[in-house]
Amino acid sequence: MSTIASISTAPGIGGIGIIRMSGENTFKVLDKIFRAKSPKNIEEIPGYTIKYGHIVDEEKNIDEVLVSYFKAPKSYTTEDMCEINSHGGTVIMRKILELCLKNGAELAEPGEFTKRAFLGGRIDLSQAESIIDIINAKSDREAKEGIKQLEGFLSEKINEIKNDLLEIMTNIEVSIDYPEYDTPDITNNDILSTIEKSRIKLENLKKSFDNGKIIRQGIKTVIIGKPNAGKSSLLNAILKEDRAIVTEIEGTTRDTIEEFVTINGIPLNLIDTAGIREAKDEVEMIGIEKSKKLAESADLIIAIFDSSKDFSKEDLEILEIAKNKKSIIILNKIDLEQKITAENPKLEVFDKNVINLSAKNKIGLETLFKRITDMFNLDEINLDNDIVITNERHKNLISKAIENLNKAENILKDGMPVDIIAISLKDVLANLGAITGEEAGEEIINEIFARFCLGK
Repeated sequence: MSTIASISTAPGIGGIGIIRMSGENTFKVLDKIFRAKSPKNIEEIPGYTIKYGHIVDEEKNIDEVLVSYFKAPKSYTTEDMCEINSHGGTVIMRKILELCLKNGAELAEPGEFTKRAFLGGRIDLSQAESIIDIINAKSDREAKEGIKQLEGFLSEKINEIKNDLLEIMTNIEVSIDYPEYDTPDITNNDILSTIEKSRIKLENLKKSFDNGKIIRQGIKTVIIGKPNAGKSSLLNAILKEDRAIVTEIEGTTRDTIEEFVTINGIPLNLIDTAGIREAKDEVEMIGIEKSKKLAESADLIIAIFDSSKDFSKEDLEILEIAKNKKSIIILNKIDLEQKITAENPKLEVFDKNVINLSAKNKIGLETLFKRITDMFNLDEINLDNDIVITNERHKNLISKAIENLNKAENILKDGMPVDIIAISLKDVLANLGAITGEEAGEEIINEIFARFCLGK
């Protein structure tokens, strides 16, 4: 394969920048542009070694650098590989990359280093995908789940199920090729037992996706209320910044404002919406309809009310929306004289999820955060030894595998020949193989690695 090079650190000014190279000619290219303080032949330099020196262009010093050496197969890509640690200026990093390309390397495609690690057998496809999750993690929990999958926990579980099914497949093949040794009753019981055991394991993985979705995408939290109830003030208070415009004029927020925040380790995708009332114009009407639709699809509704005023017709409509969802009721503006309290009969259905708060004065926020933490305790739903599916591609393939297991079971119970069952079981193995990469098509593989950034 060709020798590839790319800048691996984020664009911009920084203390350190890293330019990566990988491929059979890595050290030949490096030798043309790097002058080590203590020169040695590449054969004398052990892998996992760092050498100090200068990057040069026709013997003119470009930058003072440290170069890390990784020798095949013990490298990230399983190929000869190096990382040039330069100063972090954009100009310097680009100059070093240009020298790599000028002397025989090719510009790497997005994700090509990790793709080579996959093709070299160092990681499987699910582990490669976990690297994207770690890079894009927005919370400690998401990063932790990504690291678990990178370490192979999911692959191990998938391979365990595959091995059980392969053992049954072997027995089926024997019964077809050597019918004189066939023992139908035992074989059928073994098949049914393995199907049931595999289905339970896959169902548990599939169920974990709901938790995984929360970990990866955050809890979709929609803030609804009448104009001037304090929605935008609450958003600003939670974010600790003036993200939304707050004025005394009703209907300031016409469209949604979306931000991501982590509260006590719980990721929230916060959405501030247009105030719900009788619309004054077409633009506001569109914003209000959008607010209602977002509330319908929310994981959590925070319904906020001006407690200094009695419930209005619009407030009752908002309570009706919140009643059918996981909701927290905020009685805002407690710094004023309250006309609505937590004891109001209309709030009985919400039980302990009614909170007194002043968004303006940031009073009651800790109570809100504690209630959210109690409602979405990720420590309870995600034990250290559990595997949590965070990837929709994995979840869809697991669903197909379960469908094919059910087909195999029905075929067996209908008294069909055992070789017909083998077809469905092979489909299950193909579904599971697509998760780890053995059965994934080139198009899928290319699509996955195209999501990576350059240099990874």
